[in-house]
Amino acid sequence: MKISENEKYKLKTESFKLLNNKLSDLKEKMKKIREEYFGDKISLCSLVNAKNGKCSENCRFCAQSAHYKTGIESYSLMSTDEILDKALRFDALGVHNFSIVTSGPALKDKDIDSICSTIELIKKKTELEPCASLGCLNEKQFIKLKSAGLARYHHNLETSENYYPNICTTHPWQDRVDTVVRAKNVGFKICSGGLFGLGETWEDRIDLAITLKELDVDSIPINFLNAIPGTPLETVPRLTPDEALQIVAIYRFILPDKTVRICGGRPTVLGKRQDEMYDLGVNAIMTGDYLTSFGISPGEDVKMIKDLGLSV
Repeated sequence: MKISENEKYKLKTESFKLLNNKLSDLKEKMKKIREEYFGDKISLCSLVNAKNGKCSENCRFCAQSAHYKTGIESYSLMSTDEILDKALRFDALGVHNFSIVTSGPALKDKDIDSICSTIELIKKKTELEPCASLGCLNEKQFIKLKSAGLARYHHNLETSENYYPNICTTHPWQDRVDTVVRAKNVGFKICSGGLFGLGETWEDRIDLAITLKELDVDSIPINFLNAIPGTPLETVPRLTPDEALQIVAIYRFILPDKTVRICGGRPTVLGKRQDEMYDLGVNAIMTGDYLTSFGISPGEDVKMIKDLGLSV
């Protein structure tokens, strides 16, 4: 979806104007947008960290990078039975999407074949919509995954093209965009977003949102940095709840008809103010644990959603 320079300028200008609004005013506007496109329904997703650590990339926020000493446990690809066990547990808890996530820039063909077998079993034994985040794959690998029944592919851009060199230097930002395009061309639903609180500016945040709009992704995961000891960003100040909620509002404004999904960093950054994110446009969340940190149980999340008068 090509966006003209004039349209981009207008989106940026209007977004910066919104940032001058009180949070209460933003809630009134963004809740209306969310309700227009998604009603009162909140979608739940979860993940399994199927391969952990020893990543050759140097993303400055990541506990799994081999460039930093963060003390995490490293392990190779889980077996089909181990992944299926996780899927069955989340299926029983009413989760909708289940993502198989692996560390590293890409997977070998033998690992892709193993994951394809796992996806086939998940489709057969659960009601889950399978998703995967397996790095920068090629077209042939994507076609295999699609044939196995994979519905959605996740690949974050992380931040704007301008700010990306401050975050990772072992592969270019364009590789991430190209991966999203390849996955989209094969026919996957696309889940792609970013990580906020890296030191980026508001212009970087808005630029990323506009890029995602141009790529016409289906779901935008919003992650807040939970600084990991041992990484270069371990001392970066944590986002305030107000700033995090403003990010949610701007993404709902720029991407009104797309799923805005809050993922990593939610308990740490929003804390007791998580209920406010729904009024600011959120229509999906990741529940359960994250890749290398603890999250919130599906039971707790479902209770909050229902207590707010929303439905799962």
